[in-house]
Amino acid sequence: MNRKNNIKLDGLYPKSLKITNVTEEDQQIIIELKSQKHSHKCGKCGRKMTSYHSTCRRTVQDLPILGKKVLLKISAYEYYCKNEGCGIKSFREDYGEFIGKGKRMTNRCEEMVKILAIETSCEGAANICGKMGITVSGDTIIGMLKKEVKKINIDEKGEVTTLGINDFAYKKGLTYCTIMCDGENHKPIEVLDGRDGESLKEWLSSNKKHMNITKVTRDRASAYAKVISDLIPGAMQIADRFHLHQNLLDAVKEALKNILPNEILIPNDYGISEANEVQEVEKTENNISDEIVPVLKKK
Repeated sequence: MNRKNNIKLDGLYPKSLKITNVTEEDQQIIIELKSQKHSHKCGKCGRKMTSYHSTCRRTVQDLPILGKKVLLKISAYEYYCKNEGCGIKSFREDYGEFIGKGKRMTNRCEEMVKILAIETSCEGAANICGKMGITVSGDTIIGMLKKEVKKINIDEKGEVTTLGINDFAYKKGLTYCTIMCDGENHKPIEVLDGRDGESLKEWLSSNKKHMNITKVTRDRASAYAKVISDLIPGAMQIADRFHLHQNLLDAVKEALKNILPNEILIPNDYGISEANEVQEVEKTENNISDEIVPVLKKK
């Protein structure tokens, strides 16, 4: 059942977009908006154009309202580019920080999805979003995060005393990289190809003289440990929390293997004798109760 809604939502959207209609359905809310612009800059040559020849319809997702999916149906203008030196004949207007070019959801909606993915996982975030009213797949979220990685500003190598080293999969099972971070401010310093220790050895050889590394946090990779021992023998090597827990779990497993037998046989009648004893006790208590009650009544 469709019903029109008079909720005042104008303050939630840019002034260049005007809400023309809001329709609430059982599972979603459709908000129709129309562009209020009368000019736009060409994305290639940068010249402002005022002549538009048509309108286009763009549908994007926004943050859900009370668990209902929100779709924005935007009527935007398509402009002619009259600059003869520009290779573009026409272009569609965009809305800067509100919706990115070619995006299918608003920037604020995409930002929330990425935060969920970082705190959980891409597939976990996709499942949570589905419950909230946002349609997105785990693969799409991975693509979002990869684009964010390209925007990261790598810090210039300055006075680093604590160096964090870890590997990550750019494509699981195929392509791995090594990332170096400043242990004090947790900002990335460098990203290296591979995780066999060769790229790390080359990087440390070129840059260790510019740093004062006293501590190195790393995972359990023996390749990293050997390079650090060879090139920075005075640095304290610290295992990260995850691998400390993993070491503890492995040690507990080995200890239990030495104490417990490989197989523990449980008899088929295990627990039956105890249950029978309980039943006998209850039966005796009932018999005693049956004998005492009549005597008390006579008295």
